[in-house]
Amino acid sequence: MKHKDGKPGPHGDRGSRAVPISIMFVVLCGFSFYLGGIFCSERNRFETKIVANDVQSPKESSVTPLQIKPIKFAECSSDYQDYTPCTDPRRWKKYGLHRLTLMERHCPPISERKECLVPPPNGYKVPIKWPQSRNECWYRNVPYNWINQQKSNQNWLRKEGDKFLFPGGGTMFPKGVGAYVDLMQDLIPEMTDGTVRTAIDTGCGVASWGGDLLDRGILTVSLAPRDNHEAQVQFALERGIPAILGIISTQRLPFPSNSFDMAHCSRCLIPWTEFGGIYLLEIHRILRPGGFWILSGPPVNYENRWRGWNTTVEEQKSDYEKLQDLLASMCFKLYNKKDDIAVWQKSSDNSCYDQLANPDAYPPKCDDSLEPDSAWYTPLRPCVVVPSPKLEKSTLTSIAKWPKRLHITPERISDVYGGNANTFKHDDSKWKVRIKHYKKLLPAIGSDKIRNVMDMNTAYGGFAAAAVDDPLWVMNVVSSYALNTLAVVFDRGLIGTYHDWCEAFSTYPRTYDLLHLDGLFTAESHRCDMKYMLLEMDRILRPNGYAIIRESSYFVDAVASVAKAMRWGCRKEDTEYGIEKEKILICQKKLWYSSNKPSSSSR
Repeated sequence: MKHKDGKPGPHGDRGSRAVPISIMFVVLCGFSFYLGGIFCSERNRFETKIVANDVQSPKESSVTPLQIKPIKFAECSSDYQDYTPCTDPRRWKKYGLHRLTLMERHCPPISERKECLVPPPNGYKVPIKWPQSRNECWYRNVPYNWINQQKSNQNWLRKEGDKFLFPGGGTMFPKGVGAYVDLMQDLIPEMTDGTVRTAIDTGCGVASWGGDLLDRGILTVSLAPRDNHEAQVQFALERGIPAILGIISTQRLPFPSNSFDMAHCSRCLIPWTEFGGIYLLEIHRILRPGGFWILSGPPVNYENRWRGWNTTVEEQKSDYEKLQDLLASMCFKLYNKKDDIAVWQKSSDNSCYDQLANPDAYPPKCDDSLEPDSAWYTPLRPCVVVPSPKLEKSTLTSIAKWPKRLHITPERISDVYGGNANTFKHDDSKWKVRIKHYKKLLPAIGSDKIRNVMDMNTAYGGFAAAAVDDPLWVMNVVSSYALNTLAVVFDRGLIGTYHDWCEAFSTYPRTYDLLHLDGLFTAESHRCDMKYMLLEMDRILRPNGYAIIRESSYFVDAVASVAKAMRWGCRKEDTEYGIEKEKILICQKKLWYSSNKPSSSSR
């Protein structure tokens, strides 16, 4: 028995407990019988046949699998062929024009989520293979001629027959992107020796700059907002060039601090000196100490260009001086300048930021209330994020050159809970074994059938590192709810982004050839509806594209059932170690065409 305070007494009275125990036994038996009746009456709510017919299990699993009802998805209306749920122009009127807030992420509520399959455009063809795709794509795959008509004089692209061609022109490189980058390399020799590996292009156009850099060993994230007509990011991804929808507006970009080796703006029309320099402060945050910021276009070379900018030479001179002062206040120094290109370098010496101790300094130093890597729906602030003095080995002048840096334990792994050199080396070795196994299961990896790849929940970028010699690139995604390992990914010379898989990804439909996930449903099922996660995978996967779904035996058959409803063909395989608690689904999305007409809400 227990005392009044709840603690057990030193002895029990056996006789006094006999009757209550017998009564309790009878009550429990009756209650169990009642629960059993409820279970039997509700049993028909669940589907007992859970595996798609074309999924073959090598062995019987001892794990009781998740069971779901049969499911069927309708086709979306054909006017949803370019549907981007969280950057949907249909919803822009709900949001303000201030700093182009309307173009930021605004995801629909659950009640407005689409439960249908996004169709390809009529006449859609299997995309042209890399590297030919860098120079041309099928018109019917991205059937938007507005950008061709508006930018024809700048030679961004031109339509010939059933194709778009990409001559490599641009507003600031009329002689072609190759000549433009050649001049840039003359100004920044670090672009040629493996020092500069990762870059971001803000306002990327059709990503010709990022496409040219690929042959020079530099991996670029091309960034542009969703547009009602231009579809810049969709053109970039159709070409096989890394790109993501985004805009510097009121929220931080979804990248960690001190990550990119180089940032670029070619007449991207971002008002860098307005709103307290808040846009340039964000570039400063994501740029690695010692990294380069490149600007071509107003107000650079204003002495010779001002007449074409509908302004006066005095106004442009004033703008250039304001920009110089702002950059100096953020510890940037002019590194080099020639013709239309100016290059500034972010200081590697933290003593430069001592000037921010002055209470009158503007912009001021950020306080410690906001973690510098916090970058998922985190508001921009008009203050300078000072790099941690611990980042001695992560500055551009100290970090190993590419490709050596890929397999060196990054300094910032010590900021990850449980992260150290041993866990990094183990992860690196593990993924070499896994990629070898994946290639046996899916020989298309390493061939021209797979170019754009997404690792949907990476840790340290192991998949991308193990496949680095294949003709593909990988967008490494780190969950906004998982351990923050994305800085480690960038320190290795890889690219990636934060994301919450309860929402749609910032890309157009049909933009990835291969999606890979490792235990994503196990990790996120308590927050995210598996059905919507799979529908989002279907939206961004190209027809005839593949998915490698590595999951616990509890989830894998249920995933296969939903995949079949999305018109995917799947087969179940063992992992490289043949363990029963984990399986691999190899799936391929089928090519189909819409039988629906545009909806009445079509714009």
